[in-house]
Amino acid sequence: MGFFSSLFRSRDAPQNRTAGSAYTFFFDGSTSGKTVTERSAMQMTAVYSCVHILAEAVAGLPLNLYRYTEDGGKEKAIGHPLYLLLHDEPNPEMSSFVFRETLMTHLLLWGNAYAQVIRNGKGEVVALYPLTPNKMTVDRDERGQLYYSYQRSNDEAPTMKGSTVTLRPSDVLHIPGLGFDGLVGYSPIAMAKNAIACEEYSAKFFANGAAPGGVLEHPGTIKDPQRVRESWQSTFGGSGNANKIAVLEEGMKYTPIGISPEQAQFLETRKFQINEIARIFRVPPHMVGDLEKSSFSNIEQQSLEFVKYTLDPWVTRWEQSIQRSLLTQEEKSTYFVKFNLEGLLRGDYQSRMNGYATARQNGWMSANDIRELENLDRIPTEEGGDLYLINGNMLPLHQAGAFANTTTTGEEDSDEKILELESESGDGDGPGGTDAVPQRHHRRG
Repeated sequence: MGFFSSLFRSRDAPQNRTAGSAYTFFFDGSTSGKTVTERSAMQMTAVYSCVHILAEAVAGLPLNLYRYTEDGGKEKAIGHPLYLLLHDEPNPEMSSFVFRETLMTHLLLWGNAYAQVIRNGKGEVVALYPLTPNKMTVDRDERGQLYYSYQRSNDEAPTMKGSTVTLRPSDVLHIPGLGFDGLVGYSPIAMAKNAIACEEYSAKFFANGAAPGGVLEHPGTIKDPQRVRESWQSTFGGSGNANKIAVLEEGMKYTPIGISPEQAQFLETRKFQINEIARIFRVPPHMVGDLEKSSFSNIEQQSLEFVKYTLDPWVTRWEQSIQRSLLTQEEKSTYFVKFNLEGLLRGDYQSRMNGYATARQNGWMSANDIRELENLDRIPTEEGGDLYLINGNMLPLHQAGAFANTTTTGEEDSDEKILELESESGDGDGPGGTDAVPQRHHRRG
């Protein structure tokens, strides 16, 4: 009964594991019969280039831990223990760049990135170590709680007993890629195995194709056909022996039945294949060496689109996964993690300076704000480095309209002075009084 129950069990019966967590689909062969894995896919130049570009781009971005201030602003939380791990050194064996590059490579190839979280007695994170995704399985226990099972090897932890290590979700930094259950991502390599298998087929075509290629016909019976075949293959097989002149004996006849690489349009096929791989990873073709449809006018725009539509989603996955796994519930309302993409979105020097001038003259950027973006030293506050100015007389923002007030005050003062002079000249009998004019006329008389 047990045999038949296991054979005809219901397909919708719940199981104690997440969909896709066993990674069995990774090892399926392509329609061409070639088995494609994540490591073998890296031997293809287009895949290696896309993974290399994305991994280095994410690893090279500044990553900081920020704290919300009371006035609604933000500041770098340099004193937090997590700041040093994310920004400089996640563990004593690697830098932040290498750590993020490794996890991003795992995320692009396997669709998941894992890192073991080491905590001290206070629950603070003190180290992060990468874990290979093909050795990790995400399961659920009898209560429906998630747990991670890692198949370790002796070279990773020779002092530990047992081949499987069970980790709690709080002990794992998990960055999932695109998936169907929201918990485990699917491998882009598994989804693109047919396009990648075309590369090996073309390589074998050039390696095994004899030039000239076809069938050797003999009028009689060949006693040792294997020797003739090996002699022909050693003389004309491979791309290094292409276009050699064949000399036939004993009435042998050569009938070509193969096709040349040009007739097979392998150049067009391989070019289309590069675009297919670039499309899977959302990398502009010009970044992997395909400049056929690129020009000086659209490469800059494609680079900006690469940051907006390719890097930004990956960076968002990183930020939210780090905040979810490494910050406590109390810290999540005060701290947040942020990658700085401003450096990649900047244009040429002239465009940046024009933008800074507009921001400076309209009062929403100070000199120190601009200098910080350009990685320059700050101007002391007493010298006006933090002043926000507006166009006009370049007065501080809180003194806007002071020039108009000064002008109005000056006119009133001048009018008052004129009135004072008139009043002084109209009163009294002194030399400046009213008798001055008659005296002057009197002298003329």
